[in-house]
Amino acid sequence: MDYSYESEHTKFMRELLASRPDLIKKQEEARAIWWDKKVDREALKRFKEARTPQKSYVYFSWPEPTKEQTKQEKKTEE
Repeated sequence: MDYSYESEHTKFMRELLASRPDLIKKQEEARAIWWDKKVDREALKRFKEARTPQKSYVYFSWPEPTKEQTKQEKKTEE
């Protein structure tokens, strides 16, 4: 089997990085803007503790049953 296949994209990336080696450093700098951040563990813990549970279906809420409906339900259960 011939395992030497290389896609057009891979060839392009190899040539690009060979001709412009500064791109790797620029990529790392750009990534650091959004992703490489120190995490405040205490703030994260407080945030998780303060979270309220989400209802089972958030896009629609069933109306609360009226007193008459709950009385009827109790009668049907008996």
